[in-house]
Amino acid sequence: MRRTTLFATLSTAALAVALAGAAPASAINTYNAVPAPERTEVGALVALWDRDGDPATPDVVDWYCTGTMVDRNTFLTAAHCTTGWTPGVRFYVSLAQDVQGELDAAAAAGLTPAQIAARVGVEGTAHTSPAYPGNSADSHDIAVIEFDDAQAATLAERWSFAPATLPTAGQLDALGSRALDTARWEVMGYGTEEAERGPGGHVHPGGGVRMKAEVGFNALNKTWVRLAMNESRGYGGACYGDSGGPNFVTVDGQRVLAATTVTGDAPCYATNVVYRLDTGSARGFLGEYVDLP
Repeated sequence: MRRTTLFATLSTAALAVALAGAAPASAINTYNAVPAPERTEVGALVALWDRDGDPATPDVVDWYCTGTMVDRNTFLTAAHCTTGWTPGVRFYVSLAQDVQGELDAAAAAGLTPAQIAARVGVEGTAHTSPAYPGNSADSHDIAVIEFDDAQAATLAERWSFAPATLPTAGQLDALGSRALDTARWEVMGYGTEEAERGPGGHVHPGGGVRMKAEVGFNALNKTWVRLAMNESRGYGGACYGDSGGPNFVTVDGQRVLAATTVTGDAPCYATNVVYRLDTGSARGFLGEYVDLP
């Protein structure tokens, strides 16, 4: 999987262009990860933007982050995925299993960037938490892509999905660290693989295919959950491009979208740091767009 960092800027987005151009391969990590074609509520955030100074004719289209449908017309992602772009950027969501393959096929057909974006995804409107970037205690790193009724209908026609279940207020606190440690945690996304040594240093190959992996629980903080990526214990983990993507915990047989991927260690070997969705600040933002449990 691929994860953009908490301090993402437009230069980070430019780096993501190069990373996403790699051939489709495993996401999450190469170890302990499997494809997730059944998780159609999990999608890729595609951006159409201008690089040559002419916003009227955007010339770049690619996927950059991950996210989750939390109702029929709301796609939840990270704030650092929707900020720092050139003026006029347009956002699309694809719920395809292999978004990189669809982008490649559309480009090979000779379509323009705008035509590629429309073929691969459905356009929506970004809404970013006004409190972002916040601070270390609460980054407010949360955003949504909203679809109007016509766009939502198009999305439902192209992909069948059941929206993810959001947590109740303070649900993770109520469960407590002991219960969370014994529960099953899964991370999902389209991101690149863990670091490999290349000619110019470390590289993160692959990306663009929806994958999933089990992760381990480490700690519950005020607005964060810290999850373990440990190959020897059977855990995988997130990496660059997985930002905004879901981290599910299974509670009493129900898969709950507990948190979204934000950051972790740079090589993508050890830790996934995820933003809790049961806190007052996260719910305060989400409550403007979805009916909360």
